[in-house]
Amino acid sequence: MERFTISLDENLATAFDALIKERRYATRSEAVRDILRSHLQQSTEKRDAKGVCVANLSYVYNHHERELAERLMSIQHAHHDLTVSTMHAHLDHDQCIETVMLKGPVKRVREFAEEIIAERGVRHGLLNLINVQLGTPHTHDGTTHRHRHFVPRH
Repeated sequence: MERFTISLDENLATAFDALIKERRYATRSEAVRDILRSHLQQSTEKRDAKGVCVANLSYVYNHHERELAERLMSIQHAHHDLTVSTMHAHLDHDQCIETVMLKGPVKRVREFAEEIIAERGVRHGLLNLINVQLGTPHTHDGTTHRHRHFVPRH
């Protein structure tokens, strides 16, 4: 483990300590590590359209919008190989939220998310994408697993 020291002005230090308290970090070091990982991940995601990922796409839509639910479902079915699961919840009489768990090639996952978010009537679409690498098949308890695990990149 490497150590380094940073200097913060009083306002930034106070705001950072408030964030640490709000997110219940035990130490400043834990918070800094989390922030660095997040920033590095975002930076990698912006540069890397190759490789594979796991992702969460969440969006809000008006279920009264003409044929929107059917169009959204049709898009999901057209990309069934990317879709792991979908959760749907009713927010009020008009609005629904859906969360779609995805895995697959980064480029295709982004294209899928953009297609969903661009549908007329979809609001507040957000893709949270995590680049991963494919692990190698391994043996566990004497059994060789034929599937490959998705391992988050550091």
